[in-house]
Amino acid sequence: MLSHTGSTILRNELGVEETIESDNIVRWDGDRLYVEQDVYHNGQLVHRKYRRTVTEPVARALWEIINRAKQ
Repeated sequence: MLSHTGSTILRNELGVEETIESDNIVRWDGDRLYVEQDVYHNGQLVHRKYRRTVTEPVARALWEIINRAKQ
């Protein structure tokens, strides 16, 4: 189930309103952690399953949670 991940972003340089939907599942491709997102401009889908890299602080927090669960 996709969820709306935030408010609409006005992209003045493109002249569009951008919205993003995601299932919020963190994935690993062997090199990096990412979340798949669908990106819309003015309600029209422009990127399906766009891979947005998870930030380092989020990756570290997930690492800590995983290590605690192993104990």
